[in-house]
Amino acid sequence: MESKPPVILSGTAKDAKHAPPLGLVDIGESQRAYIFRVSLPGVCKPQCNVRLDIRVDGRVEIKGLIQDSEFINNHVTNKYKPKVQQLAPSGNFHVSFNLPGRVDPRLVSPTFRSSGILEVMVMKHTVPYNQPNNSGTPVPASV
Repeated sequence: MESKPPVILSGTAKDAKHAPPLGLVDIGESQRAYIFRVSLPGVCKPQCNVRLDIRVDGRVEIKGLIQDSEFINNHVTNKYKPKVQQLAPSGNFHVSFNLPGRVDPRLVSPTFRSSGILEVMVMKHTVPYNQPNNSGTPVPASV
């Protein structure tokens, strides 16, 4: 007798062999800013205390907590044992990476999507117009 697989997928779900891993990163660049997207499946903004730190040198750190779902907490009276686990387990997480260049961490626009994707735009670091370069003449800021 042939046993059925524990999970059956169809349509576009069939093309994705596993759930997206926590911490996949896309980084893009425009003339004035960097934009990055980070996959955080299982992370929900208010309950998970997600913290985003961006440093001038372009270092990005994202910390937070993945909690058990409300469904599990509200519907399971005994501690359950997962038969299949492809999603990230509950607990603390930390994702860090470097952007390609320096940034201004004061000019950040984060958006946390309900799909579990954190999208962030951060402006590139610019040299103020009145700061001299090595030759002593002012250098215009990037536009």
